[in-house]
Amino acid sequence: MNRSSEPAILLEGVTKGFVAAGQAVTALDQITLQVAPGELLAIVGPSGSGKSTLLRLIADLEPPDQGEVRVLGYTPAEARRRHAYGIVFQAPTLFAWRTAAENVALPLLLTGQRHRAERVAALLHSVGLAGFVHAYPWQLSGGMQQRVALARALILDPPILLLDEPFAALDELTREQLQGELAQLLATMPHPITTLLVTHSLPEAIFLADRVVILTPRPGRLLHMLHVDLPRPRDQTLRDTPHFHALVAQARQLLRGEIC
Repeated sequence: MNRSSEPAILLEGVTKGFVAAGQAVTALDQITLQVAPGELLAIVGPSGSGKSTLLRLIADLEPPDQGEVRVLGYTPAEARRRHAYGIVFQAPTLFAWRTAAENVALPLLLTGQRHRAERVAALLHSVGLAGFVHAYPWQLSGGMQQRVALARALILDPPILLLDEPFAALDELTREQLQGELAQLLATMPHPITTLLVTHSLPEAIFLADRVVILTPRPGRLLHMLHVDLPRPRDQTLRDTPHFHALVAQARQLLRGEIC
């Protein structure tokens, strides 16, 4: 599906607005951005800077007002029809009457594909839920439910993974554990997955990303592109290194406007 001569995700001059309380509001203004195949790009910025709006434009959940969005060389709508996306939101949105395995397998059912029990079981194992295949969501903790949502997002082997604050509702220790598991999972996938992560957490962005996009306050504009030169594979010991702390501090200073 991917056309190797093109970026996996391309935005050129993208602007998006909406109406709130009867007033026109510009969420994103003239965003131009490229994401390389297999790259993990994190997007951070103040509340209201258009981070989730940017993800929704890429996912074909909303159209841009101006500019162009291309995914794997296609329009977002065509990429969606080709099942290019796996998406994980802040809430896991699992069906309470379906087991973990049945929730993971749901995209196969909706796209008319053969149910692959071994693939479902392997994905649940890869996210640490091998013993909970037949558990229902109400029997799982918040972190476990989000692991199910991640496995469901990957069941169709999508080339693009979109993550919108997937760990925001979890406690700090669970959040860090899931970040490590996500990094390991993406590193062991049979093909590179281009990943876009929206987050409010600067340590999360630095730990996971190859580059971090920093947006201005509304209207969201591209303020800075921070390159994360931490080695891969990444594990939890990186969090204690001076360079990790320096990168987090640099991102924080950029957000505060202390660095031009």
